[in-house]
Amino acid sequence: MAASTKPRIAFIGLGAMGFGMATHLVKQGYAVTGFDVWAPTLERFRTAGGGTASTPSEAVHGHDYVVCMVATAAQAQSVLFEGEHPALDALSKGVSLLLCSTVPCAYVQSLAAQLAEKGRDDVLLVDCPVSGGAGRAADGTLSIMAGASDEALERGRFLLQELSDTSKLYIVRGGIGAGSNMKMVHQVLAAVKILAASEGMGFAQQLGLDLAYTYESIQNSDAAAWMFGHRGPRMLSQFKPIASAITIILKDAGIITSEALRAGFSTPMTGTAEQVYFSSLARGYGADDDSSLIRLYTEGLKDSVSSLPEEKARKLALVQGLLRGIYLCGTAESLAFAQRCQLDLDQVYDLCINAAGGSKVFETVGLEIINLFRGKETIPAAEGERLQDVAAQLHEAVAEAQRLKMPLYLGTQASNLIRLALQHSQDHSQALPRAAIAKLWAA
Repeated sequence: MAASTKPRIAFIGLGAMGFGMATHLVKQGYAVTGFDVWAPTLERFRTAGGGTASTPSEAVHGHDYVVCMVATAAQAQSVLFEGEHPALDALSKGVSLLLCSTVPCAYVQSLAAQLAEKGRDDVLLVDCPVSGGAGRAADGTLSIMAGASDEALERGRFLLQELSDTSKLYIVRGGIGAGSNMKMVHQVLAAVKILAASEGMGFAQQLGLDLAYTYESIQNSDAAAWMFGHRGPRMLSQFKPIASAITIILKDAGIITSEALRAGFSTPMTGTAEQVYFSSLARGYGADDDSSLIRLYTEGLKDSVSSLPEEKARKLALVQGLLRGIYLCGTAESLAFAQRCQLDLDQVYDLCINAAGGSKVFETVGLEIINLFRGKETIPAAEGERLQDVAAQLHEAVAEAQRLKMPLYLGTQASNLIRLALQHSQDHSQALPRAAIAKLWAA
């Protein structure tokens, strides 16, 4: 598409992600008019070649495409409907409105209803939350999960393609709300694994393990995970640079637990993580990088590093067993919620193994859980890990933490869940596959 024929685009919300997305569109030759409540950001955007507006209504006036990338549902409601000079009255007839913010399914569905109630059902709304961080936003290689009517998707497809990696644009069946649900079930994995990284490293430090050694060993084992790999280095560098504040993942955890409550679905792993995130706010950590959550596990600890090789191996195995157990329960919770939301489980799996929620545990056990939901039982291989093995490893880790008098919030919850699954097994002598944990949610 030649620059002269490219449509003008309004972009509301120029935060870390929005700024990268909007400037990428500018670099691709689009005329972009940006709005943000923070004046210095508007100046930066002008310097980057974008146009600016002082209100949402001014930003969208005369534009056939609008991208909304604010932080919360409340902010979206403000800029679109209820704030000072909202966008609604200035939206062009038949405008494409891409809501890229991470919001609850309930909110984006209410947004569609509000547009209809106000006589604006001509607006082609696309529910399309994004994932990938500021760097990928600026490169136009985000993961995008889009749900909408066929007409809205067809008209907005070029813009979705401009902002996403070609292999990471997921068109989610189910209309408005489906995109947000897809992002939400991925964030189950993210919310659990962000805290698990701190829990694993905090446990290692309490055990007297060197953290650099622990980090490298974990990432080169079957307990590896994207979040652990991403957060671990910042734990080794005093939580710098600040890449993702605790308040961000707390917001996403809140979306998961509120939507689960609305659906009558249980999210014990995410709920546990959310409670820990709340406790970090009370300590004043909210704006800090989420890798700093390790402090909740190591307060008052004096440095002590074990040097005996046999002790190092035993202690490292405790940390690995802890993480694998947590990841197993997080995997089951995420896929069970996806099943409840009637999402395409194969599409969910493809998204999650290629995104920040991925782990070796999810990659190997995820397909087994999907098959279980489809009525295909898995028999554990003779040399494979059984659910009983995971339970034993978690029990050992939790018992060691009790001896150290330190918390293992997620590990304790995972241990309880797996023991419940084993108790509900009809034949207690039977070796159960790890995927059997998902029956707790499927019951």
